[in-house]
Amino acid sequence: MSSQTGVTPPLRFGQVVIGPPGSGKTTYCQGMQEFLTHLGRKVVVVNMDPANEGLPYSCGVDISELVTLDDVMEGLKLGPNGGLLYCMDYVEANLDWLENKLKQHSDCYFLFDCPGQVELYTHQTSVKNIFSQLAKWNFRLTAVHLVDSHYCADPAKFISVLCTSLSTMLHVELPHVNILSKMDLIEQYGKLAFNLDFYTEVMDLTYLLDHLAADPFFKKFHHLNEKLAEVIQDYSLVSFVPLNVQDKESMIQVLRAVDKANGYCFGDLEERNLQAMMSAAVGADFQFDSTLGVQERYVETSGKTVEEEMMDL
Repeated sequence: MSSQTGVTPPLRFGQVVIGPPGSGKTTYCQGMQEFLTHLGRKVVVVNMDPANEGLPYSCGVDISELVTLDDVMEGLKLGPNGGLLYCMDYVEANLDWLENKLKQHSDCYFLFDCPGQVELYTHQTSVKNIFSQLAKWNFRLTAVHLVDSHYCADPAKFISVLCTSLSTMLHVELPHVNILSKMDLIEQYGKLAFNLDFYTEVMDLTYLLDHLAADPFFKKFHHLNEKLAEVIQDYSLVSFVPLNVQDKESMIQVLRAVDKANGYCFGDLEERNLQAMMSAAVGADFQFDSTLGVQERYVETSGKTVEEEMMDL
C-alpha cells in the first residue's frame, strides 16, 4: 500500500453516502454526480454495495467485481444480513484491490455509494475501518447520512431516526451531514405536528414527547422516550438538511454543507458556474437558506387558526 512506501498520496475529496435501505442513497449519488458534472467538477462514483444491481449511474469503481452478495449467500449459505456483513469484512481484508482501483482516478471528486444495512454504521467495525483507511490514503470525506423525511410525521419513528443518526455519527467518526431525503413526499403518511425547522434543527424534544404521550400505546413508554430524548439533546449533535434531489436549490444547500464539512474549496470555474446556476434559480438573495422556503414548497398549510391547532394537539 502507498502508506507503506512512504509516498504521500494526492489529496482527494469526496462523500460516503450512507443510510437505511430505501432512503435514496443510489438516487442521491446519481443526482449529485449529474449536478457536480454540470458545475465542472470531475466526479467518480464508487459502488460499495455488493448487493447493488442495475446501477443508474456510470460507475468508476464497482465492488461487485471483487465480491457480490449473491455469491456469498450461495457459497456460504448465509442470509442477506449475514452475507452483507461478510462482504464488507472481505472488502476490508482486500483493501489493496480497492486502492489500486482508486489510483486509476486522479484529480477526481469521489462519491461512495454504501450498503443500506444500519448495523454496518452503528456497531460493526469493517466499514468504519475502510473509511479510516481511506483517510490514510489522503481522502477528505464527509459522511452523508440519508433518512426518509416522512418519518417526521410519526413522533416515535422520528425519535428512532434521531437515535440512529446519533449512533452513526459517533461510530463512523467522520465529518457528518444528516439529510432528510424525499422532501416532496414528507407528508405522504401524515401531517407534521410542528413546523419543519423543529425537525431540521431538532428543537426542544419535550414538545414531541407530549405529542407522543397522547397515543395510548406509547404513553406507557413515556419515561423511556424521555431518557432517549435527553441523550439526543445532551449530545446536541444531530440536525438535518432537507433535500429533494430534483430541486436545484436544495442540492446547492446540501453541497454547501458537505463542502464546508470536509473543507473542499471551489475552483474559479466551478464558482462561476455555481453563481450562474444560483442566480438563475433563486436570484441574488438565497431564499432557500431558511427551512421556511422548504416548508412553503412541500408542506401543506392547514388553514386553521392557532387556537384550533392547539386544540388538536
